[in-house]
Amino acid sequence: MEELEQGLLMQPWAWLPLAENSLLVKAYITKQGYALLVSDLQQVWHEQVDASVVSQRAKELNKRLTAPPAAFLCHLDDLLRPLLKDTACPGKATFSCDRVDEAMILRVQSELSGLPFYWNFHCILANPSLVSQHLIRPLMGMSLALQCQGRELATLLRMKDLEIQDYQESGAVLSRDRLKTEPFEENSFLEQFMVEKLPEACHVGDGRPFVMHLQNLYVAVTRQEIQVRQEHQGTGDPQPSSTTSPQGTENQLLSQPEEPVSSAPSLPVTEKDPTGPSGPVKRPQLSKVKRKKLRGLFS
Repeated sequence: MEELEQGLLMQPWAWLPLAENSLLVKAYITKQGYALLVSDLQQVWHEQVDASVVSQRAKELNKRLTAPPAAFLCHLDDLLRPLLKDTACPGKATFSCDRVDEAMILRVQSELSGLPFYWNFHCILANPSLVSQHLIRPLMGMSLALQCQGRELATLLRMKDLEIQDYQESGAVLSRDRLKTEPFEENSFLEQFMVEKLPEACHVGDGRPFVMHLQNLYVAVTRQEIQVRQEHQGTGDPQPSSTTSPQGTENQLLSQPEEPVSSAPSLPVTEKDPTGPSGPVKRPQLSKVKRKKLRGLFS
């Protein structure tokens, strides 16, 4: 299950609006199972299952559908991918959640070739190690990266001021007064930012700003941490191998996040032929039973 754990770590967070509240969700699905992480900014829940659990749960929830576990996993991937890729386009699935004691059940309802399809993610509270791995350490790494970016930008501004000063000493005159700026003073800028911009800038809300604006950096930081860990272990390949979820090889600070899994083929539901030859079922069947340039820190 190491592939699931590592694959989940490299996935971005998505914002999932529900009728009663909203959640942050990240998921990683392969043909062998899936891993899911859910948070309401108060607690974090987790589920990781293999194909045998998927097969049993599918039989309980979708009695009219017969398919191998890999087919159901591909269909779950089809349902979750629009959510994880674009929060503005949540797809056709309906999500709801129930909380029982310390557990959470995230329910998914959709259609598969005209028939209802149901799935329940049974999540338990994530252990502290998992929370640290997916939230605390990445957020600390992101803070350090943004601090470094801010220092680089401040240095660039000072160099620009020296360049402007050289132009002025050479007799250059600004043609439009409205473009005139004062020399950059880092300490004054930081003090003003703390007073005027900080309250709005650090407003977490329901987590959506974090999902909408910082997932490129989140994915880059988690990939970097995995690469460092693998180098310490003497592994030359910084990316996990997966037949269904190939990841790119870019490790730049602000690289675009990859899609969590590769596009899965459509899964048409066909009528089950009771007199057909025996063999593995490949598709769900109906039973006749009933380097980019770094952006500014404060842009």
